[in-house]
Amino acid sequence: MMREEQPYISAEAQRLPELAADRLKDGWRLVVVTALQDPQGLEISYVFEKGQKVEGLRVRLSLDQAVVPSITSSYLAAFTYENELQDLFGVKVEGLAVDFKGQFYMKKRPNPFLKEPKEGAAAPGGVRG
Repeated sequence: MMREEQPYISAEAQRLPELAADRLKDGWRLVVVTALQDPQGLEISYVFEKGQKVEGLRVRLSLDQAVVPSITSSYLAAFTYENELQDLFGVKVEGLAVDFKGQFYMKKRPNPFLKEPKEGAAAPGGVRG
């Protein structure tokens, strides 16, 4: 069985809404938005599918400037992933259509998927540390 290549394209955070709108226009569906922390900061991947092809947009962020614009203007269902980015990784998602403001998940500490939580990040209940 031959494996299809699944390319990831590096993207600037501010271009995400435009790139998402282009994919929607071309018939791509949003599959998942994932994030991971590495020594350089955060890597967020937006994965799209069309037919049998998969393509990803990859955005790199530093922990002290973890801000991305929302893609919910094109893919409303992205609100779940984008709220997860806020709750679990401390990413600020600007223009989010359905914003749970850090209360999407009940959690014991802010930003639990970060190895070291961001200073001053909102704790559960909106209390800042």
